[in-house]
Amino acid sequence: MLIFKDKKNIRADNQVYIKPEYLIHPYISGNKYRKLKYNLLEAKKRKHNTLLTFGGAFSNHIAAVAFAGKEYGFKTIGIIRGEELFFKIESNPTLSFAKSCGMVFKFISRDQYKLKSHDDFCDSLKSEFGDFYLIPEGGTNALAVKGCEEILTKDDQCFDFICCSIGTGGTISGLINSALPHQKIIGFPALKGDFLQEEIAKFVTNKNWELITDYHFRGYAKVDDELIAFINQFKDLHTIPLDPIYTGKMMYGIYDLIEKGYFPKGSKILAIHTGGLQGIEGMNQRLKQQNKSLIV
Repeated sequence: MLIFKDKKNIRADNQVYIKPEYLIHPYISGNKYRKLKYNLLEAKKRKHNTLLTFGGAFSNHIAAVAFAGKEYGFKTIGIIRGEELFFKIESNPTLSFAKSCGMVFKFISRDQYKLKSHDDFCDSLKSEFGDFYLIPEGGTNALAVKGCEEILTKDDQCFDFICCSIGTGGTISGLINSALPHQKIIGFPALKGDFLQEEIAKFVTNKNWELITDYHFRGYAKVDDELIAFINQFKDLHTIPLDPIYTGKMMYGIYDLIEKGYFPKGSKILAIHTGGLQGIEGMNQRLKQQNKSLIV
């Protein structure tokens, strides 16, 4: 769907379209659906009946895995960053939803959480919970990338630029692998730092991509009044909701880059709406506590 055409600057004449991946499924939304698709098939193939994964207080991934477990007959275990959240399950919209889907939680300290990819830590979890199929934080692994390679279709061959928000790098890796030679993939990281370059490089060989790190708004899960106003204005104009962690920052970045003349004349730009809308309620809780404007 076309959402923007620059008519003010004749030299630019850029068109922006959104691919509404968030409409794939009401609860396993957007890129989470893509990332889980082949992982769930692999878990079934290996005859696992339990999924274990990692996430924070308002993790889209935790919510998606919990519902996928309920939908497809898996027990689910969430290793949650932050021991204090044990006492906040019912007041936390993401965790209460995951619990309602049957997910069992283990709350660990932030220092412990840093060990999540260590073999010894994984072995200790198996001693505690028994055998399970491990899905990494954010869902990114080779099977997740395979699923994300299916985002682009023949209908998307006309686009010059493909834009997406980035958390762990799985979605953009799939886009890079499936893009055509004339297409450039642009990623908008939600986190500070350049470490994602190395993470993405594990899954791709093409060089048709770039990360633009100017739109994280000071870091992961951080927002300001300008971003909230943009998200609300965008929904009012286009009836398309954006989340404040990922897609809101991406769309803000795309519009800002158009204003700065980043895209060549006549460019057709496709923005991948990866979902994450369940996180709005949790963010509004925080904004309300700070007496700030809410996301509508």
